Amino acid sequence: MLSKGPARKVCIYVNEDTRHELVPLYQAILTYLLHKGVSGATAFSAMAGFGAHKFMHSAGVELLSEHLPIRIEFTESPEKVEEVLPTLYELVTDGVIEIHDSTVIKVARQGKKPEPKLPHERKSGKAKLLRVYLGEADKWHEQPLYDAIVKRLHMMDISGATVYRGILGYGVKGHTHKEKRFQHSHDLPVMVAVIDSEEKISKGAEAIEEMVEDALIVVSDVEFTRLVRGQPQGGANVSLPTG
Repeated sequence: MLSKGPARKVCIYVNEDTRHELVPLYQAILTYLLHKGVSGATAFSAMAGFGAHKFMHSAGVELLSEHLPIRIEFTESPEKVEEVLPTLYELVTDGVIEIHDSTVIKVARQGKKPEPKLPHERKSGKAKLLRVYLGEADKWHEQPLYDAIVKRLHMMDISGATVYRGILGYGVKGHTHKEKRFQHSHDLPVMVAVIDSEEKISKGAEAIEEMVEDALIVVSDVEFTRLVRGQPQGGANVSLPTG
């Protein structure tokens, strides 16, 4: 990682249309520098120039616009430059590499520092598990019933709901529902699962019962254990079911 102190500035000059295997050479060089952990590198496209071939290249000449010079520049510690220089020497078969002694006087990086990880907070207790079994094709006011149920529970401040989509099943009617390999069925079994306090589950079950015509609603006693990553001061609070 680049830090204050002695450094070396490397400049590499190649042509835009010079290639290394299947990619432009300047891209291959940048990819290599990134892979080797160089702090940063920039490729500049020139407007005009000439090199050892004594031929003027200009963006104004349409046919030669892809033959313009490219300058790749990066600054790194002397040790890192010595590490990457042999491969750069092999990559640049038509171009120029120059190195200048330099001094880094400031390294500034914006962005928030990662917050330290706090120990988990363990919460446990008794709660109610609500499960609703229905068909994927069931509707509620022209929208999927399972989607409407989740939205209703969300409005009731239920702590959370998960929708599970089955791949095979049958109900009281005896019809088998199966997802075919190359054909998607629109009437597979769907289960909505919710865990919360007894009071909230009771109200949620009543609301769902008003919405469904052909479904199975199951309520069970459960014990929950929830691990919550400790929040720094000012962090969000997490609501948990109580029982």
